[in-house]
Amino acid sequence: MSKLDKRRSRIRRHIRIRSRVAGTSTRPRLCVFRSLNHIYAQLVDDVRGHTLASASTLSPEVKKSSNGGSKKEAAALVGSLIGRQALEGGIREVVFDRGGYRYHGRVKALTEAARQAGLKF
Repeated sequence: MSKLDKRRSRIRRHIRIRSRVAGTSTRPRLCVFRSLNHIYAQLVDDVRGHTLASASTLSPEVKKSSNGGSKKEAAALVGSLIGRQALEGGIREVVFDRGGYRYHGRVKALTEAARQAGLKF
């Protein structure tokens, strides 16, 4: 399977997930994007079309504390950061959008860290 085929398959899975998952202001969508070197997470209110909070491995807090660690550990730091930001914004529950990626590895580490920070899925 070529790289282009894998990307198309992921996008098709993502569209299928998004047909069922939508975020509101009381229960936003936790959207995950994974690139080769980084991972990004956003809390999105799909009704208004606003991003309520965001975190990534490029965030200064994560960059400072993840120096030299694995990508999985960095994803866990992103998950705890997005969880803290959500709680500060008064958000306790979210719907999870895995972005077409498998629920394992970095995506799983991010969500488990967000759960430990206090978010409910």
